[in-house]
Amino acid sequence: MTFSVLLRDAATGETGAGVASRFLAVGALVLHASAETGAVATQALVNVSFGPNGLRLLGQGLPADDVVARLIDEDELSERRQLAVLDRDGRCAAHTGTGCQQTAYQLVGPGFAALGNVLVGTEVVQAMADAVAAHVPGMPVAPTIVAALQAGDAAGGDRRGRQSAAVLVVRAGGGYGGTTDRVVDLRVDDHVNPVPELRRLLALHTEIFTRPDDADLMPLEGEVRTEVSELLRSVAEEPFDSADDDQLWVALDSWAGRENLEERLIRRMSVDPILVEALRRSANNKVAREDSVTWSSNTSSSRSSR
Repeated sequence: MTFSVLLRDAATGETGAGVASRFLAVGALVLHASAETGAVATQALVNVSFGPNGLRLLGQGLPADDVVARLIDEDELSERRQLAVLDRDGRCAAHTGTGCQQTAYQLVGPGFAALGNVLVGTEVVQAMADAVAAHVPGMPVAPTIVAALQAGDAAGGDRRGRQSAAVLVVRAGGGYGGTTDRVVDLRVDDHVNPVPELRRLLALHTEIFTRPDDADLMPLEGEVRTEVSELLRSVAEEPFDSADDDQLWVALDSWAGRENLEERLIRRMSVDPILVEALRRSANNKVAREDSVTWSSNTSSSRSSR
């Protein structure tokens, strides 16, 4: 009833999993991951305990194939299960029981697994595997995972239709503020087009939560400072002296906090292009709202004078 993918980037240590299905809130059951141990996808006739138990066994140092063997051996309904395990060394193993609803299929390679059941055909899994193969080492894995889900969806996906999709990515200290391992945890629980919606959410997540690279930072000087100062004047809650570094930075930091963009301010008096573009949109949106209010007020006045 589901198609999913696991992926680990050896260069960054990011480990992730993605899933789509004609099933309500599929991500809540199928995806399990730990930055310290690896990832598990459990589907078909889902045995949710495979998730925490699989991560526990990985934490004990068992490789992926041993974890799959242990979980399957201890399960009375193993032939109706589909399972994939990815360990912290990038080894992958999977199981597709003979009792899984057709078409059920799996592909496993170094650092990845792609699998599914109740599919329109094996081409769904192949399309996901091809998308994963295009992953560039050192880059975030979430976009690759979502691209793999899109490829599987475009190839036909779940033959019953579409309903939900999810992506989960972990990396030690890679989450919000460095206080969590969850880099990405997004779910579309009930939607007519869940995979495109998941891609939209990932784009928002990238803007809000991704910390920019040092190479992308621009000092608040010259034309950049002038533009940022002018834009801030239109959205700042308090007036400030743009010639004063401290006041300018406080105004920018305050705006970024209101817009949930504080993770993008990683160096004082520096900004990145994504932050500046968000500031432009914020200023333009405020102008549009003010114009709308003015138009509404003028229209009401015109009516009342009749």
